[in-house]
Amino acid sequence: MDLSISQMMDMQKALFALHENQWSPMEPEYGRDFILYMVEEIGEVIAILKKKGCDAVLSDADVRSAFLEEMADVLMYYQEVLLRFHVTPDEISRAYEAKHLRNMGRDYTKEYKELYHNG
Repeated sequence: MDLSISQMMDMQKALFALHENQWSPMEPEYGRDFILYMVEEIGEVIAILKKKGCDAVLSDADVRSAFLEEMADVLMYYQEVLLRFHVTPDEISRAYEAKHLRNMGRDYTKEYKELYHNG
């Protein structure tokens, strides 16, 4: 299985439809809240890594399952943010690809040296 951005967005729309009366609307003014929820889930990923370690994520099925569940939560909130800002799968795909191409041509060592050592 390899979910696409479109599929993940559709899954979040379906989940939202089940809870539309309890959840905040799919509007930009609520996007910030979902960024915060996403960061909270990233914190849960960090807690697993801090408490259990990287090796456990690779070798312990229960720890790996918990890690993957929290990473899935991060992706779900990520989709919620995109949806609330009315971002289309095509838009985020193009932005991602453009950023990737830019990063492929970057000299990170030089950039960081200039950023932190000139001044």
